[in-house]
Amino acid sequence: MSSMFDNGVPFHKMQGCGNDFVVIDNRSARVPEADMAEWARKVCRKAFGVGADGLFFLEDAPADSGLAYRWHFYNSDGSRAEMCGNASRCAARLAHAIGLAPERHSFGTDAGPIAAEVFPASGLVKVQLTPPRDLTLDIDLSLDADILRLHFVVMGVPHAVFFVEDVAAVNVRKLGHDIRFHGRFAPAGTNVNFVQVQDKGRMLLRTYERGVEDETYACGTGAAASQIVAASLGLTGPSAALTTTGGETLGVSLEDGKVFLQGAAELTFRGELFPRALGLSGD
Repeated sequence: MSSMFDNGVPFHKMQGCGNDFVVIDNRSARVPEADMAEWARKVCRKAFGVGADGLFFLEDAPADSGLAYRWHFYNSDGSRAEMCGNASRCAARLAHAIGLAPERHSFGTDAGPIAAEVFPASGLVKVQLTPPRDLTLDIDLSLDADILRLHFVVMGVPHAVFFVEDVAAVNVRKLGHDIRFHGRFAPAGTNVNFVQVQDKGRMLLRTYERGVEDETYACGTGAAASQIVAASLGLTGPSAALTTTGGETLGVSLEDGKVFLQGAAELTFRGELFPRALGLSGD
């Protein structure tokens, strides 16, 4: 008997400031939630799969929820994430493009509803992120023989923020890994942002992402976390532009206790993937 695993599954490839994602419209693909983590690991694998920082599935929202749709988001290692800022912009733009949502809409994530506005002419998307939680300033973290002054905030997902004089000189893979797995942040671990403040309205940002376990070209919730901490310390004003590793700029603004993230979201290509070729199988 044939099944969906004998046929191609349509997908879209999106990127937001270099943070790239595979997107599957699960209204038609109908991948069971129990299988999604394995799909993420194998589809996101470079060379053997499509290759991406993460994979998310779009589905209809529950009736009477007031949401246009919901997503299931997974990092490339198969771990499920509550939220991803760059992916949220990609989700909003694609959902609008395929007729799943209007330009202004809200959708469901594990971190709560996300409000989005799509600007089709420019390719920009603005999202209102979930409220920050557990803001903790001035954490002295013992690492090897050094004491690092870090800050922490949860933007749907946990983020450590470390201000440096020269972000280009940081060994993000090594230091990010050591902070991510430090006992202070166990058991969940944390994303790690290395930030260089240029002036009251501009910063440079490099991020080590939990789940990807490496530096990525950009991290939307990391940009938001960095701006929240910087503004709390008086290093920036209520709005700032953060230039990411990929050279793109993310805008973060703090307005009446709300956090907004704006940046580009682009469809890079679409196609079909063949689950059996990726080692995925099903009944």
